[in-house]
This record gives sequence, C-alpha cells and structure tokens, in this order.
Amino acid sequence: MTDTDLPRVLAGARVLPVLTVPSVATAGPLADALAAGGARCAEVTFRTPDAELVVKAMAAHGGLVVGAGTVLTPQQAERAVAAGARFVVSPGFDEEVVAKCRELGVPVVPGVATATELMRALKAGLDTVKLFPAEPLGGLQTLRALAAPFPRTRFVPTGGIDASRLAAYLAHPAVLAVGGSWMATPDHLDRGDYGEIRRLTAQAVERSMT
Repeated sequence: MTDTDLPRVLAGARVLPVLTVPSVATAGPLADALAAGGARCAEVTFRTPDAELVVKAMAAHGGLVVGAGTVLTPQQAERAVAAGARFVVSPGFDEEVVAKCRELGVPVVPGVATATELMRALKAGLDTVKLFPAEPLGGLQTLRALAAPFPRTRFVPTGGIDASRLAAYLAHPAVLAVGGSWMATPDHLDRGDYGEIRRLTAQAVERSMT
C-alpha cells in the first residue's frame, strides 16, 4: 500500500532527525536511542557507503518511520524505497527524482532555496518542500518571505538549525516539521554516546509539543 501524503506518513511528528550514519553496525542502537527519546521518524542521508543498509536496518526496527535523504538520482530513490524508506528527501528539485518517487508511491520532499525553485515544485504538484540550507539562507526571515506568497505550501526547514532555534521555526504556521542533525551527529555515533542521543532527542520532541 502506498501513501504519497507526507503529513500522514509522519503521523504528526514535527521533529525530523537527519542522520549521517557511517556504519550499519550503529543502526540498531541508534534506532533504539531515537525511539526511546520519543522520535517517531528519521531521515538517513545517502552520504555514506552503508546508507542503504542503515535504512534497511532502521526500517526493520519498527519504532520509526524511516526516510532517505540526500537523494540525488532516480536510481538512489529506487534503492532507498526497496530498502524500506517511507519517504524521500532531496537537497534540490529534480523532476526525475520526483517522477520516480511518484511511481514508487512515496512522498518526496525536494529542497528549495528560491521562489523560482518553489514555483517549479508547485507546478509539479507538490505542496511540501524542504527549505535548504535554512539558516545560511536567512533562516526564519527567508521562510516568512517565501511562505507569504505561497500560503498553501508546507515547509520542512533543514540546514544549520539547532535546539535553540527549533521552537521559533515550529511556531510558524507554514512549517510542517523541522529537520536537524544535532540530535545524533557522527561524533555521537563515533563515541557510541547513545545516552546523549536519547537525551537530545527527548529534549527536541518535548519542545516540539509546546
């Protein structure tokens, strides 16, 4: 059964941990720590050789809705969904990636940085986009400027956002969810600091509910 509606797939989750996982060996403990912290979804970036295996392992965990990020080609999208990804995120807008995700029946969230890119995404029939890289682009000021002329668009701002900025982004009515890597960084994984991952995740989830 397919579902191309991202809000339904995320089931109300408003914090999206963005994960760059160097080894599949960390996938199980990482999924445990995120779920224990209250996360209901996670995005695994296709930036490492083990990314496909990490998606598969975390999707099998059962406690998280797992998506694939940094998807650049239709082939990557196909591999990600075959591994268990329930949604696909790209850093930019690519018509072929969008078409492949529709064929596969999964939500796709393309990245936009300008009004022109946003208009291309809307023309393709999408109503949810990733503002990327959010903070370097101007953060909330840029989000507000883009949201004003496109009132039906939902945003998933990602890039440079940390715990201190989370609540401000979530307070904007156009924001569906916020993506961030501060909850589980490669450094946390290198140290095996799953307790800290759980703590930071719980803190972020709590802030998303206030």
